[in-house]
Amino acid sequence: MTRRIPVEAMHRSREIEWLESIFHFSFAGYYNKNNMNFGVLRVVNDDVIREHSGFETHPHNDMEIVSYMVRGALTHRDSLGNASTIRRGAVQYMSAGSGILHSEINEGDEEVRLLQIWIRPDVKNAPPAYGDYKFPWEGRRNKLLHIAGSKNGNAPVKLNQDVNMYALELDSGNTLDVQVAHGRQCYIVQIEGSSDINGITLNERDAMETAQEPLRVTTQSVSHLLFIEMGLSAA
Repeated sequence: MTRRIPVEAMHRSREIEWLESIFHFSFAGYYNKNNMNFGVLRVVNDDVIREHSGFETHPHNDMEIVSYMVRGALTHRDSLGNASTIRRGAVQYMSAGSGILHSEINEGDEEVRLLQIWIRPDVKNAPPAYGDYKFPWEGRRNKLLHIAGSKNGNAPVKLNQDVNMYALELDSGNTLDVQVAHGRQCYIVQIEGSSDINGITLNERDAMETAQEPLRVTTQSVSHLLFIEMGLSAA
C-alpha cells in the first residue's frame, strides 16, 4: 500500500495572522473523522511563523512532540527551565508526559518554517523531558540520518514510542533504497524539492503513506525529506 497525499488535499489554516499552517491530520479547528492519524502519528503540521511572533506559553501532556526546523530560528522556553534556539536541520523534542508548559517564539527578522510532529506515547504520565540536537547537515546528504527513535534504539532523540524518524537530502538525479519491514509502515514528507518514490511523484510539501514494502527514492531536484517509520497500528 502506497498512497500519495498532495498538499492541495491538506487543510490550510490561516486563522492566526502571524501563523500559516498546513495540517496533515485533524488539528485545532479542523476536524475530519476520516483523517485523525496514521498509526501512532497524531499530528504533522507544516508551520510558517512570521517574524517576532509565535506560540506563547501553553500546556501539553501525554504526547511526544518533535519539531524539525526547515528555515529560520525558533526559541523554546519551558517550565522545566530549558531555553534554547534551533535552526535549519535541528530537532527539538518534548516528552510532555504528566504535564509541561512551553513557548516557541520566532525572535528573528525572517520567517520560520518547521514541521511540528506529535506522536502518541506508549506510557501515560511519564516525567516530562526536553532536549534538542543540532545535527551537522552533512549527516543527511545522500543518506538517511536517524534523528529520533525508541528508548531502546540508537537515535539521539529518545521517544516513548516505537517510532523512528530519518532525515534525508538527496542530490538531484540520485537514487536511494529505503526498506520498510514487514509489520511496519512509514509516513513520508517531501519537505523541499521533488522526487519519485516507487513511480509516484512527490512535490514540495506533499506526503506519502506506505506499508510493508521497499521504497526507491529518485530525485527530480535536490530533495529534502522526512521519514517517520512505525509499527502497523490502528491507534
